[in-house]
Amino acid sequence: MGSALAGPAGGRAVRTIEHPGLGPPSGRPWSRGTLRPSRSGVRVRTFHPPEESMTGENDRNQPQRSPTFGLLFDIDGVLVRGHRVIPAALEAFSKLVNSQGQLRVPVVFVTNAGNILQHNKAQELSALLGCKVDPDQVILSHSPMKLFLQYHNKQMLVSGQGPLVENARALGFQNVVTVDELRIAFPELDMVDLQRRPKSMHLRNDFPVIEGVILLGEPVRWETNLQLIMDVLLSNGNPGTGLATAPYPHLPVLASNMDLLWMAEAKMPRFGHGAFLLCLETIYRKVTGNELRYEGLMGKPSILTYQYAEDVIRQQAERRGWATPIRKLYAIGDNPMSDVYGANLFHQYLQTANLGEEGQQTGGQQKQRSSATQSCASILVCTGIYSSQDPGSQVPTPRREVLPFHGHRDFGFSPELLEASHIVHDVNEAVQLVFHQEGWA
Repeated sequence: MGSALAGPAGGRAVRTIEHPGLGPPSGRPWSRGTLRPSRSGVRVRTFHPPEESMTGENDRNQPQRSPTFGLLFDIDGVLVRGHRVIPAALEAFSKLVNSQGQLRVPVVFVTNAGNILQHNKAQELSALLGCKVDPDQVILSHSPMKLFLQYHNKQMLVSGQGPLVENARALGFQNVVTVDELRIAFPELDMVDLQRRPKSMHLRNDFPVIEGVILLGEPVRWETNLQLIMDVLLSNGNPGTGLATAPYPHLPVLASNMDLLWMAEAKMPRFGHGAFLLCLETIYRKVTGNELRYEGLMGKPSILTYQYAEDVIRQQAERRGWATPIRKLYAIGDNPMSDVYGANLFHQYLQTANLGEEGQQTGGQQKQRSSATQSCASILVCTGIYSSQDPGSQVPTPRREVLPFHGHRDFGFSPELLEASHIVHDVNEAVQLVFHQEGWA
């Protein structure tokens, strides 16, 4: 899938990639375009945009009508690679801000990262992109945990890295215990690393009973986290005592970020929290014979995360005084399995929700409701996970064998949901595409 991009002033040719069988956006004709096949079967179209789509700096400074669309940006692989900003991101945001430095449309940053505080991530993005990013525009993988009020007063074990306690409390959890605190309280539990095995034991019998588990992201010492989380689940929250028979259903587990892989500075993708979850699920099933169950799974591609982002977009538009409802969302990402799959899954959800039909699983806290938002288009860029593979390799075609499913086990695999609405080179072309689709200068 794909479409033309509104090019910059001067009519410079712009490259876009599209899937076979689909034409230009909104029935608009291609302008002086050429089409050639790539080795992957994905077609590459180079064209000169029509005269009416040309825009200059003066147009960007003119008053605009209220936007009826919002943008959801992934961060890693789209705006940055590791700690380096992708140059196309600077070009994109120069188009998104007006002469006063304000964003011209509602924007949120939806990332599956979670090992940083929300306001720190906002400051980091502000410095990298050269425009002000407010903390409430940043949606971390665990942000929707704010909705799970029934667990906020319980004693919860939290796993991950970074400012774990601060993040958990910012989400509303008032009583949290870290894996390190649990390891210190019960030193006999952590026995994999021979050098860390305690020489003497000082066992505690006053440690509070744990009532649930929060998985905020991949930890540093996987063996310790896997062992102690298992101990808590198998002992019903009393790891110092143990039980003859493991309880089932087990204690509630909330997890965020299901990405099996993610892209940083390395040439090949790195393990994500999804790999850690896969280990935990496999060990639990092997030990107990039962499936590990989640009370909530959030982060892309969970519908719950997109519902949360939709609400933030709506609130942002209301604060800016944009009275026209937001009708369409564009989700820009680099990971077919999280960004594309999630956006398409949410689009599918919107169609059924607005028709009053029974909704799909949202990843916990199912929330069926009508919405002013009518659609969500997925835009795949080639500067992250996608570019590390043969272009089009994540997009099944009748002639191509479908690759192994990298998504989470609880999300049924529909190959068609891996097909992006549009495939472009980078985030700057993605923004141009959106402006062209919406008829914006």
